[in-house]
Amino acid sequence: MSNIIILGAQWGDEGKGKLVDLLADRFDFIVRYQGGNNAGHTILIGDRKFVLRLVPSGILHPGKVAVIGNGLVVDPLALLEEVEQLIAAGVDVASQLRISNRAQVLLPSHRLVEKISEGTNGKIPSRIAIGTTLKGIGPCYEDKAGRRGIRVADLMDRDYFPGAMTALMEDHRTRARAFGIDDSINVEELVARYVEAAERIRPMVCDTARLLADAMASGRNLLFEGAQGTMLDLDHGTYPFVTSSSASAGGACTGTGVAPTKIDGVIGISKAYTTRVGGGPFTSEATGAVGDLLRNRGNEFGSVTGRPRRCGWFDVPLIRYTAAINGFDSMVVTKLDVLDELDEIPVCVAYKINGATTCEIPATWRELAKAEPVYERLPGWRTRTKGMSEWGDLPRAAQQYLLFLEGQSGVEVGCISTGPERNETIRRGESRFAALTD
Repeated sequence: MSNIIILGAQWGDEGKGKLVDLLADRFDFIVRYQGGNNAGHTILIGDRKFVLRLVPSGILHPGKVAVIGNGLVVDPLALLEEVEQLIAAGVDVASQLRISNRAQVLLPSHRLVEKISEGTNGKIPSRIAIGTTLKGIGPCYEDKAGRRGIRVADLMDRDYFPGAMTALMEDHRTRARAFGIDDSINVEELVARYVEAAERIRPMVCDTARLLADAMASGRNLLFEGAQGTMLDLDHGTYPFVTSSSASAGGACTGTGVAPTKIDGVIGISKAYTTRVGGGPFTSEATGAVGDLLRNRGNEFGSVTGRPRRCGWFDVPLIRYTAAINGFDSMVVTKLDVLDELDEIPVCVAYKINGATTCEIPATWRELAKAEPVYERLPGWRTRTKGMSEWGDLPRAAQQYLLFLEGQSGVEVGCISTGPERNETIRRGESRFAALTD
């Protein structure tokens, strides 16, 4: 059996949660390796809807172990809200969930610090409002990199933690006051709540790197679940309009302690079109009525924030770029059915920047913002594809569209999602996708 990584090939929201849920039965451990509760994976099972922000999607499968790796930032109060919802749904969280003792602890005051960057755009040249979720994720990662963060192991230390949390929150409040940010929070009360939360999650905390190493040594297999998407990766995304963690395949190793030599494959998830949330360049963005059509048909609103997503057309240079960074073995294309009503479907196959045509992604957001899309237009199929589960049932124009994306990107389309339910999926036989997941 394989150890594989599933991650977003675009700017996130590609449908990773559904695919992880679909494949979880074939794996023993489902492992989240980066991000925080700013990401939401939505899973529909019959008439039940689950939005998971920190807990890996695979926990919805009885007997599977869901792991929150060391690469995450964890808000204990948000985690417990999620745990309570899962318990109410009948999930055996106590036996299925494990939390790394080396993950970072996110504090309420991290949200104060984030308001500094988001609230001073234009006043301080070095600070750009990027449209974050204001969950405090970035500042928590800043404290981690600055070696002043608090880890879950510290949260478990009854003697050390209260003083450490108080000191760090006071530091955050001082910074917030300097920028005129309201800091009316009760530190003593919050420390008490975190101490109580620590006792509730204590039985699930362990050295997850050792847990996973022992699991692999005994022949168990791992499914790594990424959050956000590659174009939000701190190093490789549209910086600074990115998240604060490694959302690409390399992050799976640093975020869990699993060696690169243990990874057998990488599967990228892409929509049949493109979306992104927040600020930043978006070359193939569709505005006006067409953008609204994609947004409404695709229900493109954030599962955590409810924010409307920006919508546009499939971007070939972007997928070539993320495929190279991650080494995609196969690609899953989701939301094909959203395009069912279109007579014609544009696909961005290149960029024109300063009069020159290129397929390269510029390093700066300013250069990318100058890019004009070069489109090829493919015929639509004007036929309902929602719910289809066999390749042969797809309209010929839909097959040709998917094969065009495959040929242009250089990555096989091994699986297609035609709706949110588990059974609304087409798996192409004799593909690299099938070899990795069967």
